Amino acid sequence: MKKIFHRILSTLFLANFCMTIFTCTYAQEQYIYSFGSKTKKEKNEININDAIRYDSQSGFGFDFGTEKNIFLKNNCLISDKPFYFSFKLSEGAYKITVRYVSQKNSFTSTIRAESRRNYLNQYVVHSTGMPEQTFVVQVKDAKISATETIKLKERERHKLDWDDKLTLEFQGQNFIESIRVESVKGITSIFLAGNSTVVNQEEEPWASWGQMIPAYFDDQVVVVNQAESGLSLGSFLSAHRFNKILTDAQPGDYLFVEFGHNDQKEKGEHAGAFLSYSDRLRLFVREFRKKGGTPIIVTSTARRAFDDDGNVINTLGDFPEAARMVANELNVPVIDLNLMTTQFYQALGVEGSKKALVHYAAGTFPNQPEPLADNTHFNTYGAHEIALMVLQGIEKSKLPLAKHIQNFDGYEPIHPNDWRKWNWPPSMITGATKPDGN
Repeated sequence: MKKIFHRILSTLFLANFCMTIFTCTYAQEQYIYSFGSKTKKEKNEININDAIRYDSQSGFGFDFGTEKNIFLKNNCLISDKPFYFSFKLSEGAYKITVRYVSQKNSFTSTIRAESRRNYLNQYVVHSTGMPEQTFVVQVKDAKISATETIKLKERERHKLDWDDKLTLEFQGQNFIESIRVESVKGITSIFLAGNSTVVNQEEEPWASWGQMIPAYFDDQVVVVNQAESGLSLGSFLSAHRFNKILTDAQPGDYLFVEFGHNDQKEKGEHAGAFLSYSDRLRLFVREFRKKGGTPIIVTSTARRAFDDDGNVINTLGDFPEAARMVANELNVPVIDLNLMTTQFYQALGVEGSKKALVHYAAGTFPNQPEPLADNTHFNTYGAHEIALMVLQGIEKSKLPLAKHIQNFDGYEPIHPNDWRKWNWPPSMITGATKPDGN
């Protein structure tokens, strides 16, 4: 009897010990990186008083040679040039809090994460107070299970979205006291499934609505963008990307599905808008609902194409209508980007609509010897306008997600914002190679 009693005590002690270890490990999923000399530090605070270069052993530091663009003085990181700061982190959602130091004159800061995800664009830090900005970033991993991974394309493997660290990109002027990084659990995930019009485009001048929209949600949700250039519903499935979403999804999460451009290229007896495309949309809806989530069907963005009379031409055939049909059949919210982008192009006109897509003269960007004329893929102005269309669709659909939208006053594609007033400091990473699926 004594032996049994001792075994029970030992088991309880071991369980309590393991729980204590787990609690401590979880509690340390928070770090503060403070800048400049500091005598008094908080728990888990790392004081950085030198412009150290990132390496995987220390697990933090300035990246891509930009340590030369900053200097540290009076408990403050100071820079008027672009710089990157990286942290070695595993997959998960992380709340980032950037604490600024106000100056005599106001200054403007921009923050992006990973592959140019927009979180703070042209934020004005005023001369009074010590403001903080908080947002949530998803660090991604291709692993699904012990035996299954996402089949990444070769060109993806070098993207910041898929490395083993979180990278923050800072633009404009910056006077920063600290950056707090803390793991967060249980918040709502917004999964994005799509192609090149949705993916986080890493290289200037390309952009998508999927990388622009995170800036418009509060810190109770995180955007998980699993889109990739050149994919159709079929290749998204075969690359195990939908399996990854279903593995990670929790009740209350959202899934936005936008395909069509590359589905047009599918060949075979069952190929077509009202055949394989519609069947796969039904599959996405059905399986995500089983996880307790809310699917939203998004019709494909229109291509920039006009007839001789200056009217926008539909180049996507029956695919937008098939998406609307499935949404109606399954009682799924639909955001009609095909209609809204058509109105958007029409409002801008034949020449004006070029300002929303990748149309640039040779030499506009580094290593760009030839002119760029792409009528499918967007620049940052166009991508941002489409993100506003998606936000408008969320509010119009009366989704509970709408309560987490911030800094948004509505949008009408027939009255687009003036492209001349759009200001996006270009990232250092540029490229002249068109995304897959053009």
